[in-house]
Amino acid sequence: MSKEQILSSDGLPLEVSLKKAERKNKLKAVALVAPLFLFILIIYIFPIGDMLFRSVDDRMITKMLPKTFAAMEKWDGQDLPEEPVYKGLYEDLSYLKKTKTYGKIIARLNYEKGGFSSLIKKTVRKINKFEEGNYKEQFIKVHKRWGQSEYLVALKNTAPNWSYAKYLKGIDRKFDQDRNIIQVPEDRRIHKTLWLRTLNVAFWVTIFCFILAYPISHLLATLPMKYSNLLMICVLLPFWTSLLVRTSSWMVLLQQQGPINDLIVWIGLAADDNRPELMYNVIGTFVAMTQILLPFMVLPLYSVMKTISPSLMRAGKSLGGTPLVSFVKIYFPLTIPGIGAGCLLVFILAIGYYITPALVGGASGSLISNTIAYHMKSSLDWAFASALGTMLLVGVLTIYWIYNKLVGIDNIKLG
Repeated sequence: MSKEQILSSDGLPLEVSLKKAERKNKLKAVALVAPLFLFILIIYIFPIGDMLFRSVDDRMITKMLPKTFAAMEKWDGQDLPEEPVYKGLYEDLSYLKKTKTYGKIIARLNYEKGGFSSLIKKTVRKINKFEEGNYKEQFIKVHKRWGQSEYLVALKNTAPNWSYAKYLKGIDRKFDQDRNIIQVPEDRRIHKTLWLRTLNVAFWVTIFCFILAYPISHLLATLPMKYSNLLMICVLLPFWTSLLVRTSSWMVLLQQQGPINDLIVWIGLAADDNRPELMYNVIGTFVAMTQILLPFMVLPLYSVMKTISPSLMRAGKSLGGTPLVSFVKIYFPLTIPGIGAGCLLVFILAIGYYITPALVGGASGSLISNTIAYHMKSSLDWAFASALGTMLLVGVLTIYWIYNKLVGIDNIKLG
């Protein structure tokens, strides 16, 4: 008995027609998602990939000084290298001067060791006067630093095409002449201090925001709607003002002749000739960042508190619990998801903050983000800035992963 095939209105078998329609729907879905995907790819994925690539890419020097590094392969880095190294350096620098591209290696070598800038410039100026042979003596005669092994060791350390030296520098470490990891001199150990200060500021700003936001959020969730809406407008009002304007306002308020210091003197907490310094230090950073990031703590807390029924507190009181006991055992545990979300959001924003610490914090209140900006705009050491940015990104992702793990554990316990 033959099985009759069901046809669609266009004469195609029904199964084929359904697959064709399903394929069209999938293509439409892809077409709708494609603009967003391309936007994320171009604006987010490509820049992060480029940042990761720059932080480990160290091929520029080896490409521009190929003969020098070929000769350095046989040098152990202990005493001064032999004549072939200096000959290769002469040929490479002569070519770079001829093509006028030696400026590219000056900045990169100066990041490796201070003094390379003047060393290369002076050598290039006089390299046309070199005679054939005995290049080692002529280099040392041009500049005595060519007779100091630490400069040639620093040059040799740039030999690997791919290196994590920038990441070591970000935690005040470096390679010695034997490629062992050692600490930098004590007077140059600044990045650990910056990392600890960044974490310290982010932690305390998160704590201060939580202390201020919790009662505000509770008030928002329990007040009648007309008053709650008015208070919510006050919370959201800072978002309608530029961050730069808000930070500049704090600079006016916190200066030594500003309104806050005038109030402190008027109350009698300090003498007029001994006004406290509230700006260009960590105190100014704490105050300004707490006020600016406060709404990011209020909103998650409010969204959770709004769902908590007031009858739960009344039930706790009816069972003999005092208001404090009812709050600790009933209300507060129910707000923990909002506390976690708010603290995570504020902490992540705080460790990457840049404008407010730069304007209000001064030298003692600057964070790791200010150092990244400095190397991007002033020193132009983009590789090091990329390494610091990558470390910051990894730190943020680690914090987010830990938060998700803790939330998952809490959900299992609650279940």
